[in-house]
Amino acid sequence: MQFGHEQLDVYQISIRYVTWAYETAKRLRGIDRHARDQLLRASQSIPLNIAEGNGKGTNADRRRFFEIARGSALECGAIQDCLKACNVLTAAENTQGKTMLIRIVSMLTKLGQRSLEARENPGRYDDVDYDHDHDHDHDHDNDSGAKCRS
Repeated sequence: MQFGHEQLDVYQISIRYVTWAYETAKRLRGIDRHARDQLLRASQSIPLNIAEGNGKGTNADRRRFFEIARGSALECGAIQDCLKACNVLTAAENTQGKTMLIRIVSMLTKLGQRSLEARENPGRYDDVDYDHDHDHDHDHDNDSGAKCRS
């Protein structure tokens, strides 16, 4: 079973970028620790905002979160440029990260322009049997005989 955002290519690529950022961050120490922390925060912000935005009910809300994710991806690109300028990243490493970021920014730009449907479907969570008693946790009688919702 998957959440709707997990089906989005942009989400999958953003998770790969987070992995790349973590591997890169392992090498950053001392004076580079501020850039490391900023890279980790900004890289994680991409998939987090994609997931949250995809769960929003209105297109305006979805676009807002996709724009925040897009901004975080652009921030990651700028952090990489700083690291490359200070000879912390090689040109090849910078290109590897930027290739993923360009794809992410491109996809988020398109998602922000349209109302594509890969969003969460609230109905798919209504039939979950949380207590595993095979009654799907819909309306049931409580002690007073009144109906209640789980």
